[in-house]
Amino acid sequence: MRKFRRRFIVWLSPKGKLRLMVGLCLVVTAALLLSRTPPVSSTWSTWSLPLSGMTIAIDAGHGGVDGGAVSKSGAIEKDLSLSIALYVRDYLQEAGAIVFMTREGDYDLANDDTKSYSRRKTEDLMKRVSLLQENNPDLLISVHMNSIPSEKWSGAQTFYHKTSIKESEVLAKSIQEQLKINLENTKREAATVETIYILKALQHIPAALVEVGFLSNPQESQLLVDAQYQRTVAASIYKGILQYVTEQPSGIKTD
Repeated sequence: MRKFRRRFIVWLSPKGKLRLMVGLCLVVTAALLLSRTPPVSSTWSTWSLPLSGMTIAIDAGHGGVDGGAVSKSGAIEKDLSLSIALYVRDYLQEAGAIVFMTREGDYDLANDDTKSYSRRKTEDLMKRVSLLQENNPDLLISVHMNSIPSEKWSGAQTFYHKTSIKESEVLAKSIQEQLKINLENTKREAATVETIYILKALQHIPAALVEVGFLSNPQESQLLVDAQYQRTVAASIYKGILQYVTEQPSGIKTD
């Protein structure tokens, strides 16, 4: 009995042949790329995660029974400072930083059995300082709102302790520069303070306090409750930190 071999003939048009050749080239190229180990580039790490390896502390002012300043429309400093601090945290983490926050909700750090308002406030501040000292961050940012009897004053401003290390001044000035550029609401310069407890207690750490605006100013207080404006403020603080870090010599820690 005679055996017949089956033959399959595929007719390809010129376009079909071109598509087949392109497909084969793509398969070969993909195989070559997958077979190679991606090179480790220090330049890529630097640009994609510019704050990698750094620990940055964010202190959201007030909290719990201590609401801080209140605007005429009822906006409370403790809520706004926390909201902006959380946005700053997100920006920093995306850039590779390890972020430590003194609070992430509406609470203070005083013991539950401490009843007096003044004692709770003192205990809260002392515990914040203790936690910051334990974590020993590369730098510290404290977020607050300003408020004075007059309604005419507005604009953001940064502060550093008068007797702190030089890096605190550089940090505060870097953030102030970015606030001026991005918010366009002030011509103030970074200034020194003597009475801010956290800055005074942590003079060995580059630290700056950011008063992001005046709740006593009706127009600015309305801006400060707006989520998009809060993100702009947070982005300005973040850019100021980046500016500070890129201008420092290698090795951020000073202790």
